[in-house]
Amino acid sequence: MEFFCYHRDRTGSVALRHELLEEHWSYMDRYEKEMIARGPTLTSDGGMPTGSVHIVDLPDPAAARAFAFDEPGYQAGVYRDVLLRRWRNMLGRTMWDFAGGRTGGNRYLVLGLGAGQGADLAVPPDRDELIAYGPLLADDAATWLGTAVLVRAPDPDTARAVLTSGLYADIEVHNWQFGGRPS
Repeated sequence: MEFFCYHRDRTGSVALRHELLEEHWSYMDRYEKEMIARGPTLTSDGGMPTGSVHIVDLPDPAAARAFAFDEPGYQAGVYRDVLLRRWRNMLGRTMWDFAGGRTGGNRYLVLGLGAGQGADLAVPPDRDELIAYGPLLADDAATWLGTAVLVRAPDPDTARAVLTSGLYADIEVHNWQFGGRPS
């Protein structure tokens, strides 16, 4: 079962986040085989982290909750909230399989939060810039709650256009970068 997890940083928690970085990486190392995508969201200038995205393949919702809430930054109070939803990997690959690689170009997390009927349930025809793409689902794995996309795009407006305007209660666009230990 695939899950989308987005820890949103609490205001003023950057120093604590940095202090716990090695603990965070060590924790995530335990999920290396289950990881589909990971990385921080950043301020518009790219200078400060604002959250942490993890898309993982875990056995069940209980394992996903443990993954999200046992994370060292969560335990220490780095995050103000956590969005944890079932997710479906419509690309069938991980971020490491993205032909565009880890660097070059702007990358974004685009979150379309549901407003009723499912939207953007098929992968867009121009998928070359998509890093991860799939619906956010309720625990029943059937009820559509939105769409989460990681995409390389020239700017936030182009990233936002990956989702169909007017079919969501809200569409958020966050600067995002490939995560993990620096090599």
